[in-house]
Amino acid sequence: MLMPKKVKFRKRQKGRLGGKAWRGGSLSFGEYGLKSLEVGKISNRQIEAARVVISRSLSRGGKVWIRIFPDTPYTKKPLETRMGKGKGPIEGWVAKIKAGRILFELEGLEGAEAHRALWLAARKLPLKCRVVERTGL
Repeated sequence: MLMPKKVKFRKRQKGRLGGKAWRGGSLSFGEYGLKSLEVGKISNRQIEAARVVISRSLSRGGKVWIRIFPDTPYTKKPLETRMGKGKGPIEGWVAKIKAGRILFELEGLEGAEAHRALWLAARKLPLKCRVVERTGL
């Protein structure tokens, strides 16, 4: 699972999500990519599930780039715990995603195969996504 090796502060406040990505919105490495169309959070387990789906469809050829990293911790209090008594322990890690962000990039597959692999990966994620491809090659 993806998670940071070290963080400055163990627990973090939630904050608010919104807006459009002004970084990471264009393809940098591969020929095809998966772009988010809405704002949300993606957990490390969901990123891993999407990566496994993509790598299974590669069949030795091709390369995958994961352009997001889950660096925000989220906490959860145990079940049937009374109110108060502080913040709960860290439950997992999430990546905060803005609209227009490239999540995965792919290279080494034909057009239809790449679209299919990225579409299957998008089904594992909680956000609406679109498959994009590099133009002007």
